[in-house]
Amino acid sequence: MIRSMTGYGYYKYQDELVSMDVEIKTVNHRYCDVYIRMPRQLSCFEDKVRSLIMSRVFRGKVDVFINWENLGEGVKKVILDKNLALEYYNAMRELAEELQLRDDVSSLALARFPEILRIEKKEENSDEVWSVLEHAVNKALDLLIEMREAEGEKLKASLVEICKNIENYRLRIKEREPLVVAEYKEKLSGRIQELMTNDVVDQSRLAMEVAIFADKCSINEELVRLKSHIDQFLEIMNTEGPTGRKLDFLLQEMNREVNTIGAKANDLDITKNVIELKSEIEKIREQVQNVE
Repeated sequence: MIRSMTGYGYYKYQDELVSMDVEIKTVNHRYCDVYIRMPRQLSCFEDKVRSLIMSRVFRGKVDVFINWENLGEGVKKVILDKNLALEYYNAMRELAEELQLRDDVSSLALARFPEILRIEKKEENSDEVWSVLEHAVNKALDLLIEMREAEGEKLKASLVEICKNIENYRLRIKEREPLVVAEYKEKLSGRIQELMTNDVVDQSRLAMEVAIFADKCSINEELVRLKSHIDQFLEIMNTEGPTGRKLDFLLQEMNREVNTIGAKANDLDITKNVIELKSEIEKIREQVQNVE
C-alpha cells in the first residue's frame, strides 16, 4: 500500500487535569524532516516526540504543533514555614506578657504574617505528562496516516492507469519492430536495383547489410527490460512500507530504456510512440514526487 506524503492529523485530549492539542501537517520532501513547536514546559520531551513521529512517518516535511494546559486545581500547593510560624508565635507571646495583654494568638492570626504561608506550583510528574503527550501524538498520527493512505490509494489508481498506457505504447513498438527490418530490406533492394545497370542483386551482400542494420536498430532487449520495470513498479505499489524512492529509481530506469529505444529505432512510427512513452513517464514522475 502506497502512502501520499500529504496529510493532516489533529487530536485534542482533555480531562479534569490537563488539556492537550496535537496538530501534525505533512507535505512532500525528499527526506523526513520534523519541525516541532511546543510549550517550553514540554521541551524536555522534544526528542521523544521526534523519535515517535519518525517511527511512523518515513518521508516528508512534518510540522508538529503542540499546545498544553494544566487545568487541575491541584496544580498549586500551600507551603507552611513551621519554624517561622513558631518564631512569630513566641514573639507574640513575649509581647503579650511584657505588655500584659491577653494571649489570644490564633492560627488565623499567624497565617496573616508574611512568609508563613506561600503558594507554589506543584512539579509535574514527567511520566504522567509523557503518557498523555505520547497518547495524543499517536492519535494525531493515526489520523494523519489514515489521510495519507487514502490519498495514496488515489495516487495508486492514477499510477496503475499510466502504467497501462506505457505498456500499450510498448506493445505497439514491439509489434512495429520486426516490420522495420523488413521494410529496410525492401527499400535497400529497390534502391540497389535503381542504381544497377542489370537486374542481378547480390543477395549475400544484401543480407549482410540488412543483418548489420537489424543489429544496430535492435530494441528487443530494451523492450524486455522496460516490461520488467513496469511489472516491478506495479508490484512495489502493493508492498508495505515506504516505496517512493524505489519507484523513483525504476522511473529513471524506464526513462533510460525509452531513450535507448528512441536512439536506436530508425522508424517514424516507433519515434512517435517513444514520445508518448516519455510523456507518460513524466506524468508518473510528477505523481511519484508525492509518494512516501
